[in-house]
Amino acid sequence: MSKPVYVLGGPNLNLLGSREPEIYGKDTLADIHARLESLADGTALELRQTNHEGELVGWIQEASEQGSAIILNAAAYTHTSIALHDALKACKIPVIEVHLSNPAAREAFRQVNYVSPAVKATIAGLGAYGYELALMAAKTLTGK
Repeated sequence: MSKPVYVLGGPNLNLLGSREPEIYGKDTLADIHARLESLADGTALELRQTNHEGELVGWIQEASEQGSAIILNAAAYTHTSIALHDALKACKIPVIEVHLSNPAAREAFRQVNYVSPAVKATIAGLGAYGYELALMAAKTLTGK
C-alpha cells in the first residue's frame, strides 16, 4: 500500500467560504478537499485541518514517517511559528506550501514567513487552484 499525501491546514481554514471571500475565495475547505479527492487518481490523501499549532506540528512529524509528501497551508502560523519551521526542517518528505492569497502582496506582518525556508516549493495567490497544482507537484515529486 502506498503512503498518502498529507494535506494539512492551519487556523481558520475551517472558515473558508465565509471569511473574507474577497481575499480567500468562496470555496469551502470541504470543496477544496472534494476536488483533491476527485483528482487524486488512486493516490491516497490524508486531509486534516486544525486551529492548534501543536497538533499541526504533530501531524507534520507523523506525515514525515507515514506519508509520501505534505501539502501545507499553515495559514497564520506561517508568520509566527518557529516550532512549525523546526518540524518542517526535520521532515523527511517533500513539503509544498500553499496559500490562497499572495502573502507577499499583503500586510507587512505577512511578509515574515517561517515556512518557505523549510519547504521544497511554494504556491501562492492562485486561490483554491493552488491546491490542485500542489497535488500534481506532490505526485510528480513522489513518482505517483
